[in-house]
Amino acid sequence: MLMIRMFRPANANWAHIQQFMLTGYLMDTVTLAFWTGAFSVAIGVTLAWLVSAYQFPFRNTLKWALMLPLAIPPYIGGYTYHGMLNYTSVLQTTLRNRFDIKVNQNYFDILNMPGAVFIFTIFLYPYVYAITRAFLARQATSLIDNARVLGSGAFRTFFYVILPISRASIVGGVSLVILEVLNDYGVVKYFGIQTFSTAIFQTWFSFGDLDSAIKLAGILMTVVIFIILLEKFLRGRKQFSYSNTKVSPLRPQPVYGWKKWTIGGFTTTIFILGFVLPALQLIYWATLTFDSIYSIAFVRIIFNSALVATIGAVLVIVFALIVANFMRMRKGVLSNAIAKLTVLGYSIPGAVIAVGVISFFIATDEWLFGVYELFGLPPTLLLSTSLTMLLFAYVIRFMAIGYNSVESGFDKVGTTFTEASRVLGMSWTATFFRVDVQLIRPAIFSGFILVFIDILKELPLTLILRPFNFETLSTTAYRYANNEMVQEAALSSLFITFISAISIYMFYHLIEKEPN
Repeated sequence: MLMIRMFRPANANWAHIQQFMLTGYLMDTVTLAFWTGAFSVAIGVTLAWLVSAYQFPFRNTLKWALMLPLAIPPYIGGYTYHGMLNYTSVLQTTLRNRFDIKVNQNYFDILNMPGAVFIFTIFLYPYVYAITRAFLARQATSLIDNARVLGSGAFRTFFYVILPISRASIVGGVSLVILEVLNDYGVVKYFGIQTFSTAIFQTWFSFGDLDSAIKLAGILMTVVIFIILLEKFLRGRKQFSYSNTKVSPLRPQPVYGWKKWTIGGFTTTIFILGFVLPALQLIYWATLTFDSIYSIAFVRIIFNSALVATIGAVLVIVFALIVANFMRMRKGVLSNAIAKLTVLGYSIPGAVIAVGVISFFIATDEWLFGVYELFGLPPTLLLSTSLTMLLFAYVIRFMAIGYNSVESGFDKVGTTFTEASRVLGMSWTATFFRVDVQLIRPAIFSGFILVFIDILKELPLTLILRPFNFETLSTTAYRYANNEMVQEAALSSLFITFISAISIYMFYHLIEKEPN
């Protein structure tokens, strides 16, 4: 149905978009994605190498704390930084009143393309950092030692050894960053940047033109497919593996003097910019507006967020367990095809998924009208006005996260215990629940945490598909910020940040304790 509507004859709205606006949408989207990806690689890979290779002050804390910017959704980080830098902010007020310094507002204007690139980079670089550090931490020390013995300095070793062997990890991390940028709606809307996400929302809700929104979604999917193919190409066919079994993880080397404080200062600065400053600003705003915002209605919003995030995460993990178990027990073309379709959803921006899901559910409701008539019931849009549609979209969007986590758990335990259980007479179902699930509990829990965090922060899907009068923490924060009530948005944002930060901390320590 979606494909049929995509190829319908163009209407006046689409003709106007195509002639005057489509090129701008494409240029802004590509520019934003390219520069965010470039800076995320520069910061993420550098941090991963410094934390993995050197011992410096607060390293043990920073190696997990540098992932905390993921706890702050970019749209929350965007309006927080704008609040810290605008004319009435504490910074500018202090400079004017305390030091009699009048600053040029152009230097503090963040609501532009460079500002959006900064926001996305500082809150999304952990994707590159986490994946690259996990790879480097398990590399053979001999690779680095041999480079040093051959006279290679720190910079030469980094560019000629570390970057080549980490290419797959870097490309994987930056592809996630770019996909997050394409999915975003909150930052680009608040900053006034016209990307495909904002175009889909405006065309759909301002013009009421679903057909043109579907055409825009189709073009955005073309961009996504190009990025996926480019990722495959950049990964290349080169592989780096150990030539013997004598492998020791990379051991951090102590540094002294100015090098120690330079490395420590750089890593600490990134952590402060990406987490500490926004969190402190949110805490300050929350104290100012707590009495006016916190109420029974706000508690209900917290409950709504926890409800959809928990149910959505449980559904994702259940489906991931079914698909991953089928994959490992039934090797073949069909299982591989199912696995590819399973992980495709994360590559599709939320606005595109929303267009497809709502079209499908409206069509389903219309088909059910006939069923209602058979039972003498009045026709009603039952499915497309319920939480079912939103949860369905969450499963599509975040299935890849749960599946990858569960699949990695199955890969580690193999099939030996499963086969032994079957030989001893236990049924497939009993083996699955009493053996397989028990062995991969850390992977299941990790997948649940990651999906829970992403659903808690998700904005585009929730904005479009939530039932009438159903608010979550993310939609509440966006609604206040979009109405220029950034202080009132702080409490909702702080809850999202606090819950996500705790979840990230739990996830990190769970992974650290899991045997390799």
